[in-house]
Amino acid sequence: MHLSALGLAELAQQVQAGAVSAREVAEAALINAEKNRDLNAFLYLSPESILAAADVLDQRRIRGEVLGPLAGIPIGIKDALCTHDAPTTCASRMLLKADAPVPALNPTTHGWRSPHDASVVARLRQAGALIFGKTNMDEFAMGSSNENSAFGPVKNPVDRSRITGGSSGGSAAVVAAGITPCSLGSDTGGSIRQPAGLTGIVGVKPTYGRVSRFGLIAFASSLDQVGPFARDVRGAARVLEAISGLDPADSTSANVPVGAYEAACGRDIRGLRIGVPDEYFAEGLAADVRQRVEEAIAALERDGATIVPVKLPHTRYGVATYYVLATAECSSNLARFDGVRFGLRREPPGSTLAQMYGASRNAGFGPEVKRRILLGTYVLCAGYYDAYYIKAQKVRTLIGRDFDEAFKHVDLIATPTSPTAAFKLGAKTADPLQMYLADIYTLPASLAGICALSVPCRPLAPSAEQPGLPVGLQLLGPAFTEERLFSVAARWEELRTELGAV
Repeated sequence: MHLSALGLAELAQQVQAGAVSAREVAEAALINAEKNRDLNAFLYLSPESILAAADVLDQRRIRGEVLGPLAGIPIGIKDALCTHDAPTTCASRMLLKADAPVPALNPTTHGWRSPHDASVVARLRQAGALIFGKTNMDEFAMGSSNENSAFGPVKNPVDRSRITGGSSGGSAAVVAAGITPCSLGSDTGGSIRQPAGLTGIVGVKPTYGRVSRFGLIAFASSLDQVGPFARDVRGAARVLEAISGLDPADSTSANVPVGAYEAACGRDIRGLRIGVPDEYFAEGLAADVRQRVEEAIAALERDGATIVPVKLPHTRYGVATYYVLATAECSSNLARFDGVRFGLRREPPGSTLAQMYGASRNAGFGPEVKRRILLGTYVLCAGYYDAYYIKAQKVRTLIGRDFDEAFKHVDLIATPTSPTAAFKLGAKTADPLQMYLADIYTLPASLAGICALSVPCRPLAPSAEQPGLPVGLQLLGPAFTEERLFSVAARWEELRTELGAV
């Protein structure tokens, strides 16, 4: 069997047993990466470093050492996560040298280098994973289609004329293309779940505080969470188990025991109450997407789950609330990229210090990042703070209360991940509002800080105009109930197989 066809858990077991070497796994992934170069999924990839790390792992196995649960697993890392041995650019020219060329698949030394690993990267290394390059993304994690990267859009492996979703599009693409069995992304308002849904893989946004944010370059600190993409639910569960837990380096990290996420994948779901909110099945949801999501919910009901209608009345304010709060936080977080402490520095002859800073920002930040910084600065200004920022915080509380009330009656909630399947590259770049609405179903869970994941439904029926495009089923649970989500997602994965491909 081809290595890319193996599930993450099975592949790690083969490496641990010596049935396949870590070097063989790494070489197969590198060959696949080269074949899929046109996806533009990687900003940095060093074959020499990856193979050297694989050789070290193989030597440890030969010496009889016990390898970790992710032994030999190549894992792509979103370029917003710091790595001590690779550049970190956030897909922005702001974190490149002024004369740097555009990063390509070959290693580059032109990006900013962190003195340390992000905590999640360090935990992956401890678990035996191979850090497999830095993946493309929307610049500073701001986007819904991965078309805002300074280094070009990421293409969807299912249909290269379409988006992957964003902002973690590169991390989604490397898994969907079979290059790596897993990757890490970050989710602020849906940036893991939405690309997972649009590329047909599993994507997990943990509860806020479940996974350390130390070493993640912040977009919106009260929303950002790191989580895994994987080709199967069990693989995602194993990776989340490895990266979760209290981190003294992150003051927002929660001191809550890590669940048995992988073990939960085999649990019976009979008797579980699944809420279905009317607000997520209203105007704007494509009919064919709705049909696939309802098919999945009906299959879970036949398997013994109880379907319960629920109300989330403040869902309609989610987009507006998010884009006030997230932009306010980003305007503060990105102030450090001033060309002196961090960021691109240009020194044109005769320029004053203030002019120099201005030239640095104009050259470094792309249009979407500028738009969000300006919007965030506006809502924080005297005279507008109460009217926008404080009001948005109050609505955020109401959205959280909606979920609290719903979870008194149900164990989890099922919704579509995205209102449509992946749209064509360039289709919405001229209309920011339409682009923002692509995250309408993922934003409320981020505002509430609860856990969520996207698992593939059956794809849409193929036609002469398009292949069978992926559709995502989003599952939402109360804070720190990731085990429950994995149980239901894994069971649906089995039921989907029984239903057939289309």
